[in-house]
Amino acid sequence: MFKIAFIGAGNMTNEHLKVFFKIKNVFLSGIYSRTRSKSELLLEKYGINEVYNSIEDLYHNTLADLVIISVPELSTKEVCEIAFKFPWICLIEKPVGYNLINSIEINALAEKYLTTAYVALNRRHYSSTRKLQEDLKLNNEIRTVHVFDQENPKVALDGGTPKLVVDNWMYANSIHIIDYFTLFCRGSLISVENINKWIPGKPCFVLSKLVFSSGDIGIYEAIWEGPGPWAVTVSTPSKRWEMRPLEELSIQIYKSRKSIIQDVHIWDTNFKPGLRLQAEEALKVLKGETNQLPTIKDGLITMELINKIYEI
Repeated sequence: MFKIAFIGAGNMTNEHLKVFFKIKNVFLSGIYSRTRSKSELLLEKYGINEVYNSIEDLYHNTLADLVIISVPELSTKEVCEIAFKFPWICLIEKPVGYNLINSIEINALAEKYLTTAYVALNRRHYSSTRKLQEDLKLNNEIRTVHVFDQENPKVALDGGTPKLVVDNWMYANSIHIIDYFTLFCRGSLISVENINKWIPGKPCFVLSKLVFSSGDIGIYEAIWEGPGPWAVTVSTPSKRWEMRPLEELSIQIYKSRKSIIQDVHIWDTNFKPGLRLQAEEALKVLKGETNQLPTIKDGLITMELINKIYEI
């Protein structure tokens, strides 16, 4: 029986609880958030054992094996600095830091306290993502990975997102889509050519070319304050894969004009996509088994890539 604790009581904590509530041999041992009333609502909804008044109380009274940290971006460092002092496994909602400097500081704290910490990049656990990764293992051809991003920071600002977070919106939101380069492009990153550069505070079109030591090419396009879908395509001479929406994968074979849509795993229809498999990977960590849960150092690689593309 693994004991799971939660820090934060917002929407993402609710989504994590939906998942862990359905898993056997898991005990929802406690929750803490700055707004106790929100924690009490989740306690009632999911049968969490207890609401606590501090992170210290949460650990000492639960001795939880795993803590899920889902707090606002500007609170992440402060919360992590306390949580990292205790010997539980930490799974932190992305982004781990509202910009690259903040992310580096949080990683330094994890090293200081010898913390085992992971980042909840749930799109890595989509069934579409996993299927594409498995297919790519069987294909040795040079590939082009094309990532199309679309962002509406004004909508986020009007919705109450703090200005500092919106000013760094590529870290808070584009991380979801830029992270695919780290999954699908082989080798080390050689160069980033920013063909159409980011203009802070102005609606714009961003275009960048990424070159990897394997010969793989990454193309990043982003529309800021304009229409467009999130999409990822991987192209080789013999096969083309497309994720649009990201939860769905279609495959087109050379000489065929048809793209065949692949089945979506039931976990990605019953829960927020990626979270159910992510929970299984977290449990593998607790069991000491080989797993595919990205560490916060893995997350830092993506944060550094965002910095290279946006130069901010």
